[in-house]
Amino acid sequence: MWDPRTYLRYGDERSRPFHDLLARVGAGRPRAVVDLGCGPGTLTATLADRWPDSRITGLDSSPEMIDRAGALDAPVTFTVGDVRDWRPGPEVDVLVANAVLQWVPGHRELLTRWVADLPPGGWLAFQVPGNFAAPSHRALREVAGRDRWRDRLAGLLREAPVDEPVDYATLLTGAGCAVDAWETTYVHLLPADGADHPVLAWMEGTALRPVRAALAAADWADFRAELGVRLAEAYPVRQGQVYFPFRRIFVVARTGARAEENP
Repeated sequence: MWDPRTYLRYGDERSRPFHDLLARVGAGRPRAVVDLGCGPGTLTATLADRWPDSRITGLDSSPEMIDRAGALDAPVTFTVGDVRDWRPGPEVDVLVANAVLQWVPGHRELLTRWVADLPPGGWLAFQVPGNFAAPSHRALREVAGRDRWRDRLAGLLREAPVDEPVDYATLLTGAGCAVDAWETTYVHLLPADGADHPVLAWMEGTALRPVRAALAAADWADFRAELGVRLAEAYPVRQGQVYFPFRRIFVVARTGARAEENP
């Protein structure tokens, strides 16, 4: 279960990659725009500001997230659905998947299917975290691999569920797209003003969700306490804050024969 309040704890830091991604989408007057994995909808709503004449839709597998999104005062249609089952209709000119594909095994096949279904000149824009080798995720896998947790958490934490930028560029160029791919490492300055280490609080909104769901309350408390010690060692507090590098991978692809034009 996704908790919108936990996810939005670092809303400013999580929103910046979305805006950096969309800045490279050159669509002028798209007929329909779809945001896959829209979460609580706050970022999806900004798409209606950019393209006020377009039909904007947000889709997410979490009913809790869609309930939160549905309360927004925005001209957007929000619906519960699985990105693995979704296919773009003929009027979808812009498809956005922001920080969702890392949760989807086999998403490379989805990417090629989507660009095949998009109209000529359509846009596919996605970003995924590229920090699975970071100290935060190494610590998570190390704690999860201890005897106490190993059997209950087996298979929940994958080493690298995403590709490198060049791999995505190769895949989508081979599918006939014009591709813009890059990576950025953000250094988030997280205030250390709470009882929990700020990187632990960050991870509770995303990477720790499967762990929390798999453990009873007492075990979860022990797990997060042990992980918190590891994170405090890896990310010490300096001047009242933690410096948290976070690498992300971005791809914008343009489909078909009219890739030189704006829809």
